[in-house]
Amino acid sequence: MSETDRAAFIHANTAPEAPALVPELTLLTASEITPLWQATEATLAAKDLPPPFWAFPWAGGQAVARHVLDHPELVRGARVLDFAAGSGLIAIAAAKAGAASVTAVEIDTYAIAAIALNARLNGVTVTAVERDVVGQPLTDIDVVLVGDVCYEKPMAERVMAWLRALAGDGLVILMGDPGRTYLPKDGLVPLATYRVPTTLELEDRTHRDSVVWRVEA
Repeated sequence: MSETDRAAFIHANTAPEAPALVPELTLLTASEITPLWQATEATLAAKDLPPPFWAFPWAGGQAVARHVLDHPELVRGARVLDFAAGSGLIAIAAAKAGAASVTAVEIDTYAIAAIALNARLNGVTVTAVERDVVGQPLTDIDVVLVGDVCYEKPMAERVMAWLRALAGDGLVILMGDPGRTYLPKDGLVPLATYRVPTTLELEDRTHRDSVVWRVEA
């Protein structure tokens, strides 16, 4: 499927909406996850695809985006990476806060398309890159921003080991998490807590208390 086709699919299945905790930004958002998931599988003629994470502003990402906008000194003039960027919400917030450059990395081609569309919608420049960067050094990055990556054990263990290594290299690592099951018990310094409104379909509750953590080596 071409980039144009992916963009058309996203526009057909989402609508512009401001995230609850970050009302100054706008994202192309789906109203329900199941119909979009089914539409994605039908469009790609494939089953057992991962959920369309790119179509929703998840609680951990909203917390990081809010924190960055409220504390722009964290990213101002810095080279920022939004890891597992999904919709690009965090990347867009970093760009709005004055980052020198913002790169959003994803392994989902639809997410890459959504990031480009959402960045354009918010009038910012974000470079979307389709690549698995876990385990790689980031010599051209100063700050790594992450939201909601501790929901599966293998991913959480792999990603957290890498983030700690990057922190040991001197990078600033900020991660938002709303109490996911596989959040580590140590090596994290809490910076702020945000109560994020959410939906029963996405989180089985009407809000999530999401913490922004600084990851230490």
